[in-house]
Amino acid sequence: MKKVKEGSLLLGLIALLTVVVIVAVVGVIALRPEKILIQGESEAAEYRVSGKVPGRIEMYLYEEGDQVKKGDTLVVIYSPEVEAKKAQALAAREMAQAVNQKAQHGARGEQITGAYELYQKAKAGEEIYRKSYERVQRLYDKGVVSAQKRDEVEAQYKAAVATVKAAKSQYDMAVAGAREEDKAAAEAQVARVDGILQEVAAAEAEKYLLSPCDGEVSELFPKVGELVGQGSPVMAIVDLNDVWFTFAVREDMLSKFPMGSVVEVTVPALSTTTKYPLTVTHIKAMGTYATWRSTKQNGGYDVRTFDVKCRPIVSIPGLRPGMTALVAE
Repeated sequence: MKKVKEGSLLLGLIALLTVVVIVAVVGVIALRPEKILIQGESEAAEYRVSGKVPGRIEMYLYEEGDQVKKGDTLVVIYSPEVEAKKAQALAAREMAQAVNQKAQHGARGEQITGAYELYQKAKAGEEIYRKSYERVQRLYDKGVVSAQKRDEVEAQYKAAVATVKAAKSQYDMAVAGAREEDKAAAEAQVARVDGILQEVAAAEAEKYLLSPCDGEVSELFPKVGELVGQGSPVMAIVDLNDVWFTFAVREDMLSKFPMGSVVEVTVPALSTTTKYPLTVTHIKAMGTYATWRSTKQNGGYDVRTFDVKCRPIVSIPGLRPGMTALVAE
């Protein structure tokens, strides 16, 4: 009977010790500080493709999800305004060239010949009036004719001399062509129209929108046939080779993210166990909307939140913008 009591006592003692151990283990687990997870997300450089000329979307050469290379033609825009301006510029250039050729080449051969004939005719008339004036002058000297008659013939002779000079000037002008100032003005007009044509060519090139980088088409904004204004975004290209992670870190945890330090993250979308090393490259305080407010009753203080940017040290296969990243502290 005594042995039975001792066995029961021993079993009770073992049971009590077991309960104490279990309670102690549970207490340690319960009181152990919980791991703090800092959550962020991946981001990538995104380029908005837009044009300098207004028009309508004529065609997309790539769709969402397609891979593109830098310089690939992505979109064709139909712009009737550019076509109209081009036609006007071409017509203005033809006119400017015609004016310039006329200024550089001078008068036509027929005009030069006509001016020469008038010059010769004026010279012949001058010779006749000169002889008449000399005869009348001799008669006047002898007192045969009156002074009035002599003055009339003299006036006719002087008029004939002036006519010769005028005809000679017209002939010289026809031979020489336009003045140097007129020639320079005509050349400047051609250069001005050429500048307009260059502007039109640049606008015409803007009808074809090119990819600014290697990447993936992430979004198309207007539909085919819709009107787009100058500078309006038409397509978005994401560069998957230029990715980073951003974390919102409370001020009291910021000491674990010094500039240039290395942190390890897990990306659940890729693997729950693999850790990827990142380098802290940028720290910036977020706005007051992200401030953790203190109650002011327990002696606490407001804690600001900082935007921490980290870049992968090595390439992470399969990483895409928007994936969650976790840092365990």
